[in-house]
Amino acid sequence: MTFIPISDNDRKEMLKDIGVASIDELFEVIPEKIRLKDFNSFEGCNENNIIRKAKKISIKNREAAESICFAGAGYYDHFVPAAIDSLVSRGEFSTAYTPYQPEVSQGTLQAIFEYQSMICELTGMEVANASMYDGATALAEAILLSLRSTRKQKILISSTVNPVYRQVINSYLSGQSIEIIDIPEENGCINIRFIEENANSETACIVVQIPNFYGIVENGLDIRKAIPDKVDYIVCADPNSLGILEAPGKYGADIVVGDCQTLGIPLSFGGPSNGYFAVNSKHMRKMPGRVVGKTVDLDGKTGYVLTLQAREQHIRREKATSNICSNQQLAALRNLIYLSLAGRKGLKEISYSCMENSHYLAEKISSINGFSLRYDAPFYKEFIIECPVDASKLIMNIFDKYMIIAGIPLSRFNKEDRKGLLIAVTEKRSKQDMNLLVDALKEWEEK
Repeated sequence: MTFIPISDNDRKEMLKDIGVASIDELFEVIPEKIRLKDFNSFEGCNENNIIRKAKKISIKNREAAESICFAGAGYYDHFVPAAIDSLVSRGEFSTAYTPYQPEVSQGTLQAIFEYQSMICELTGMEVANASMYDGATALAEAILLSLRSTRKQKILISSTVNPVYRQVINSYLSGQSIEIIDIPEENGCINIRFIEENANSETACIVVQIPNFYGIVENGLDIRKAIPDKVDYIVCADPNSLGILEAPGKYGADIVVGDCQTLGIPLSFGGPSNGYFAVNSKHMRKMPGRVVGKTVDLDGKTGYVLTLQAREQHIRREKATSNICSNQQLAALRNLIYLSLAGRKGLKEISYSCMENSHYLAEKISSINGFSLRYDAPFYKEFIIECPVDASKLIMNIFDKYMIIAGIPLSRFNKEDRKGLLIAVTEKRSKQDMNLLVDALKEWEEK
């Protein structure tokens, strides 16, 4: 079939209908410095030269595996067993297409069912769905569920929730006349008094993150006690931490969500991952996505089927709970294999190792003149260091000299916070790795 590109007049008509004057105006939301300006880079090239040019561009990217990585803020450099890659590449799992026909999809359906069961066990909740796109969208969907369920228009969200997640939430709720109230922090933790004073019968939900964005372990039970009756308690939790921290369902959470990248999914330059979504039974029929259930066939044999499908393709459009149209099945399968390999004892050991390593490193760095822990509060695997210099400059210099990613500068989220450095330490980091970072930071020590 002959390809006929659109003409300049076609482009003008399309831009006019959209309501913009030019291509540049259409893409002005994309920062100028990362826009591709030369669209003819590959003009007149044969396949061999195109591949060579593309590879030359791609090697500018650096994998975390090539360095010693202390970056976090939602995505972490955890160990991924080789068995996971081997098992997910099997032909039975080579597609993530929705298993509409249970008679030919029992393997996939069983894997989803087991994933849901493990998420329920980790979180202490009654029902989990087949997974979401990622942690940010899972949290946004949890808020939408609460707004639908309570028929209220006000939410309280902790300022210690990941700022990237908060951006996604703002996008989801924009144009819906929802009142979003920020709960201020106090020494890096949520201000519980603010909840007591501001949460009322008009509030749909309270949204918190445990451990929070700073790595601090909030007191989930105390927060629960401050929340009025009939106000949903939404907790965003790193599933990796639940090997040693109390399951949110045990201290009264109504909806628990988070990102499962920490369970057997590599960093892969930031994705893909999957989000988990778990609720108590009162919210089960309002969940987004889909749920796999276990049943028996006419012969009494165990079978697995799609039990709940709450989107417009399957039910009346006005009753659909979400436009989430897929689950991240291959990513969720990685979670299932990871948790199966680790087991209860193994996950606990991994979680404990992360906590032990982070406290060792925090203590070492705090002993360097000019460096200090910003918050005096219990933390899990992440903490903030106050640096004597601009953290961005420090990170770049240490990377160039030692191939160490020292952390993430908080100026990325708040331009005024130039000296804050967020450091994450997983079970992958050896004492040698941590001591090397300490030695690198000593070069910036105040004399």
